[in-house]
Amino acid sequence: MINWRAAAGAPVVTYGLIGLCALAFLTSPLSGFNAAYGTGDALLAAQSAYFERWGVIPDELMRGDSHALLTPLTALFVHGSWLHLLGNLLFLYVFGAMAEERMGRVRFTLFYLVCGYLALLAYAAANADSDQTLVGASGAISGVLGAFLCLLPSARVTSLFPFLFFLPLRFPAWIVLIFWFALQWLAAHNAKPGPGVAYLAHLVGFALGFVAAWVLFRRTARVKFRSAATEGERQP
Repeated sequence: MINWRAAAGAPVVTYGLIGLCALAFLTSPLSGFNAAYGTGDALLAAQSAYFERWGVIPDELMRGDSHALLTPLTALFVHGSWLHLLGNLLFLYVFGAMAEERMGRVRFTLFYLVCGYLALLAYAAANADSDQTLVGASGAISGVLGAFLCLLPSARVTSLFPFLFFLPLRFPAWIVLIFWFALQWLAAHNAKPGPGVAYLAHLVGFALGFVAAWVLFRRTARVKFRSAATEGERQP
């Protein structure tokens, strides 16, 4: 991993978002660490209530319920499992730090929250009759990936590809991110109705992130240090 932080300063917003997501999960009835939620049926009921309170329910959001209007923000800090949490946070850690350095802390924070909100809103609009709860930071993080593709396309990314036996290989970011987007597009077209991964939120978040970065940050001064490489996670 490159030591670019010495020149750019610590990405405190990225670290803060990671910490908030981790804290929200660890204190929730989903982590298994809080005995106050009980076990068995009591735990399942607590988990269901937790999702309904903090997650996006498209039917309620589209009806303009006052509480539901806030859920696209709260849902960004809620994750359904350890795998869901760790996968999202790894992407945020890898790509968020350099995007934050390029945008600046305040603008990166607003960018992250707005992309996440609009990505979840778009999914809800496309599934307006659904009562299935939607949670996770994937829409916002997809926005970060889109911005990364726009602002730092030539940064070299080390990724692990399952079909290449998880060999760590370096590629320019634009190859990795376009490949990721193509996988999301194919998965969205093959997705079945009902519970599952909200691929549409990923696609919308990515597109919003790319366009916003192009409009707002493309003409700003480029980073002054040379980045040899960053690290990526295995592709889904």
